[in-house]
Amino acid sequence: MWVTEALADYISSTRPKDLTPVAREMARRCILDLVGAAAAGFETAAARAVRNVVPRIFARGAAAVWFSDWRLQGSPAAMLNSSAASALDLDDGHRAAGGHPGASIIPAAVAGAEEVEAGAEELLAAIVIGYEVGIRVAAARDFAALDTLSSGRWCAYGAAAAAGFLRKMAPQKLAQALAIAGVQAPGLSASGYSAVMGNNVKEGIPWSTLTGLVALDLADQGFTGPTDILDHPSYYDRAAIVAGLGFGFAIEKVYFKPYSCCRWSHSALDALLGLLAEHHINPGEIRKVDVYTFSRATRLNNAVNPHSLEGAQYSVPFALAVAALRGERALLPLPPECLGQPDLVAFAEKVKLHSDPDLDLSFPAKTQARVVLGTSRGDYEKLVVDAQGDPPIP
Repeated sequence: MWVTEALADYISSTRPKDLTPVAREMARRCILDLVGAAAAGFETAAARAVRNVVPRIFARGAAAVWFSDWRLQGSPAAMLNSSAASALDLDDGHRAAGGHPGASIIPAAVAGAEEVEAGAEELLAAIVIGYEVGIRVAAARDFAALDTLSSGRWCAYGAAAAAGFLRKMAPQKLAQALAIAGVQAPGLSASGYSAVMGNNVKEGIPWSTLTGLVALDLADQGFTGPTDILDHPSYYDRAAIVAGLGFGFAIEKVYFKPYSCCRWSHSALDALLGLLAEHHINPGEIRKVDVYTFSRATRLNNAVNPHSLEGAQYSVPFALAVAALRGERALLPLPPECLGQPDLVAFAEKVKLHSDPDLDLSFPAKTQARVVLGTSRGDYEKLVVDAQGDPPIP
């Protein structure tokens, strides 16, 4: 049996009654968090651009475009809602996956539930199943060998799983849909090598969401894919995907984000804000900021003077500047008006990033950072192991 077939059997055999109380509650929290992120991101330039294009291509249908009076077919509605939800980098994440399941899976599940008129318990089950499938696939990769950890590479599996459950698709067709979704999901290699991280594509989550849902339609019409896609050890750890499947739920370990910027900067932000509060440090006293963190964080674009909102989201120095000079509330969400502010750029220039091999050892399970502030009164240091919103400090 191929892994896609094992996952298809799991999707089709799971019932709402199988959810643990914790999984059901986390699904509710994920919905609340994701809809909040989408509300904040609805009027961003990226979300508006997608809304201006998608309705020209797709037909009207039963699925709502959130915060509007539009109704489209499920796949384009989910793409639009995913675009808003992922625009500000406020969407949830999962350490094992190294990325963001909610911005894809929840829009896909909600649109699917509207199309088949599913009830609340079925919707919650679909979300839990989508997270389970997507996160298991993402976690089974060799992170060290990947050029990018972009969520769009794997979230199509979760979107297809969630909506496929709601459609009650036969396991044979579900397996084909997972294969189609996986092979046709965006590759996003440029996200790993491009120096221009400040672009609207970001992690490719909305397009992957569309891909996952269209894969269901294709499979339903007899279209086939490489059902052994997850069985090649050069790409995936097959055993890790299926081990313990049906016992416990990955959604129970989701994290939520208090700052609208890349999660890899959050431990540094917590450390900086902690030092300012604990030692009553005025930002004007700070001469330099040394951030010791895992290597992947040092390879973000980290522009001290980013020229786009997305560029700011992927800049540890700029996020630290906003937190220090404008306060943490200025990161919820990070406003475009912060771009180009001379005092923020000047503070960001004081920030130096350093790769710490010891902190690399715990990645991706932990995204730690140690911050050392050099001030006129002396040096102050703080290590953050778990950022706010991680399961240990929800």
